[in-house]
Amino acid sequence: MELKENKINWYTRTVKDVTQYFNVDSSKGLSSKEVKTRLEKFGPNQLKESKGRTVWDMFFDQFKEVLVLILLISVIISIFLGEAGDAIVIAVILVLNATLGVVQEFKAEKSLAALKKMTVPDALVMRNGKPTKIKSNQLVPGDIVLLEAGDRIPADLRLFKVTDIKVQEAILTGESEPVEKNSNALEQDKIPLGDRKNMAFMGTTIIAGRGEGIVVATGMDTEMGEIAGMLEEGKREPTPLQQKLNIMGKKLGLLILMIVAIIILLGCIRGIEFFDMFLIGISLAVAAVPEGLPAVVTIVLALGVQRMIKKNVIIRQLPAVETLGATTVICSDKTGTLTQNQMTVKILALPDKTIEVEGEGYQPFGQFYHSSRTIQPSDDLTISLLLKGAVLCNNAILQQNSDNQQWEIIGDPTEGALVVTSAKAGYQKKGLENEYPRIKELPFDSDRKRMSTIHRSPEESFIVFVKGAPDKVITQCKYYMENGKQKEFDDSAREKVFEQNKKLAASALRVLALAYRKLNDGEENGLNQKLKNEDIENDLIFLGLMAMIDPPRKEAIHSVDTCRKAGIQPIMITGDYSLTAKAIASQLGIYHSGDRIITGMDLENMTQEELEKVVLNTTIFARVSPRHKRRIVRALQKNRQVVAMTGDGVNDAPALKESNIGVAMGITGTDVSKEASDMILMDDNFSSIVAAVEEGRKIYQNIKKFIQYLLSCNLGEILTIFCAILIGLPRPLIPIQILWVNLVTDGLPALALGLDPAEEDLMNQMPREPDEAIFSGKMGFNIFSQGIFIGAITLVAFILGIRNYSLEIGQTMAFATLSFSQLWQSLNSRSPRLSLIKLGVLTNRYLILAILISGSLQLGVMLIPTFQQIFKVLPLNGYQWTVVILLSFSPIIYVEILKLFGLTYKK
Repeated sequence: MELKENKINWYTRTVKDVTQYFNVDSSKGLSSKEVKTRLEKFGPNQLKESKGRTVWDMFFDQFKEVLVLILLISVIISIFLGEAGDAIVIAVILVLNATLGVVQEFKAEKSLAALKKMTVPDALVMRNGKPTKIKSNQLVPGDIVLLEAGDRIPADLRLFKVTDIKVQEAILTGESEPVEKNSNALEQDKIPLGDRKNMAFMGTTIIAGRGEGIVVATGMDTEMGEIAGMLEEGKREPTPLQQKLNIMGKKLGLLILMIVAIIILLGCIRGIEFFDMFLIGISLAVAAVPEGLPAVVTIVLALGVQRMIKKNVIIRQLPAVETLGATTVICSDKTGTLTQNQMTVKILALPDKTIEVEGEGYQPFGQFYHSSRTIQPSDDLTISLLLKGAVLCNNAILQQNSDNQQWEIIGDPTEGALVVTSAKAGYQKKGLENEYPRIKELPFDSDRKRMSTIHRSPEESFIVFVKGAPDKVITQCKYYMENGKQKEFDDSAREKVFEQNKKLAASALRVLALAYRKLNDGEENGLNQKLKNEDIENDLIFLGLMAMIDPPRKEAIHSVDTCRKAGIQPIMITGDYSLTAKAIASQLGIYHSGDRIITGMDLENMTQEELEKVVLNTTIFARVSPRHKRRIVRALQKNRQVVAMTGDGVNDAPALKESNIGVAMGITGTDVSKEASDMILMDDNFSSIVAAVEEGRKIYQNIKKFIQYLLSCNLGEILTIFCAILIGLPRPLIPIQILWVNLVTDGLPALALGLDPAEEDLMNQMPREPDEAIFSGKMGFNIFSQGIFIGAITLVAFILGIRNYSLEIGQTMAFATLSFSQLWQSLNSRSPRLSLIKLGVLTNRYLILAILISGSLQLGVMLIPTFQQIFKVLPLNGYQWTVVILLSFSPIIYVEILKLFGLTYKK
């Protein structure tokens, strides 16, 4: 990449130079007043978006459909043949159709824009002297950004505090190897991006370590912004569902055009003028093909997305809405999703005693009890070291929210529980970190399952604190503390601790082990070099176990029950012990007697084929690593399951991408997991997934409803004309009447069906098959049987009119019967199973309003003299209106009878 000469090469500047340039104290950050000034000067931290489609773009796009172009040609031909009246009416209807399309697309664009606005990622910064979470678009040059593994870099940063940071920069450099970072100024000028070791660039991802950086460029001034400025506007791609519907429309169009060609040929053979048959044929083509269907689908999906936002679900991809309705398995993390995410330490299990801790949530107040007596933790050396280690080997922060004065945790909830517990004993994080400054950190990872930090003690020696999974820490320990004295950690003592851990885990408690040791002189001298993990994390002194609980969410119990009734299998996937997982899963109703539990060790010893055979009988996967999740997803998919998988960590990203629906956590999730997901839970709540599945089912059912409605009505129009000409009758409808029917029936009622409320037993139905065709479940039969019926009654009305009165009366009766019968048909399309009586006629107020508006417009055409002349209709007498009303209402009776005998749905 070429370097701009006018850009400051921040990587050559010292940290002091950079802080002075931006006039910022790296320990306090910027003040709110200064941020406001800089935001006005530099603007928001966001890339300029390509110019969106204007209303005029949307309007003219409505005329790009092939059949609409054919209709435009017919307008031109009509003018040349002197039929100006017909041409004007057809042109007006075309404009109205285009306007309706613009309104639909504009609503969809607004819905998607609102969604995009809500998905702006967060950044953790120092503002006014304390850590503050903000939207990344509010970053300004000079901001101090706090970074952890899993974060996506929100702007271009000059790093000044680095603890083992590795950054994946493939998005900028194309190199797959992560880059190790430091804070040292570079001497060489004009070097490639990949060699700027002290810089972190917008859009890249931290995969390990933690640190801090100063924002040196935002928005279009970043390296990413420079690339964005070179990019051309991308092509708008239709969703898979839209593509499927477009293919269906084209196939239907070819079939209908063949019928139209036959109609024109038959009409000409019978001596009807070619121009009249040409207009009828073209009008039929436009009326019969649901060219507006993709737009209707888009707006229904987009409105569904908006409804999901109110249910704390952000859908990142519209097609995910469709897939949600077919979900058969929900693989959920335990912590925070099925539970309250308010970890609270209940027990300190030392080798020689057990301490009970009183207090709930994040309140830093409570008592410590031993044998029902209150104790002071600072009086016991082992407890004191345990609690100090819990705070120092920890990256969480306990603070009061400035808005509501509630205590909150910034960072990992489990780490937060340790900080809160220590605070209850009087050990404040800030004071301890000043007393024991951190020298080095070995971050937690999913393979070691532990974290270590090295600190300088007040005696000027160095001390290591280690915390992590008990089995991973205990195996590294050589000694333990008892009554303040160091003892050999023999097999008997070790077995006793393992037994303590087992009992705690069986009580649904999450257990962490803590240990420590002092570094010897040789190790202290090697601190400036790269000491390996095994050099530090060995010969440890075991301090004790800290057991905490994260209670199940009350609403999750109901949601799990809903899943079961809906044919959806909930599966718990956790890094906890199987005993802990089983206790929580049993409370929630996920685990039942006879269900299988598979551990990470079991998975390691299983082939993928073996896993595929047992995965459907397994409700708990315990002690698994993120890479196991991917295997679980694949095994479920091999069994034809549609899988929703939750995740919040960096390493969860592959499983989220592999699953049919990747679900990221909005509160605890990393940016990497959010980017890999299809949907984000704003409240990290399992119940929100279930609510989204229900919404997805409803949306898919509604899409099928208006497809059936449109196609059955269009088929009725085709058959009316085709059969009349086939049996030698005059044309029952003229072009203007056909186009009017198309406008009235394809517009408001179809859209209103997309807003139909869910059936009461929707979540008691089994999930649909993932590869289910649109016409499945007797939908094809319903379209043809109901379309034939509408065509037949329209033809009956026409024949009664021409036999007893005149051609004009017959056409008027056919026109009225076709229009009103299609409005009644919209009620039939609400459910293939349930009768209108059970559904309730008034339960979809949007549809009733659409029928009233469309019916009023049709009556206006029939009764107002000016419109009677334009549409060439005659006033009808009482008998004729009686025939029209009875015939147009008959589809209701016909379909209700079919439903009664179970002919409209697959049993």
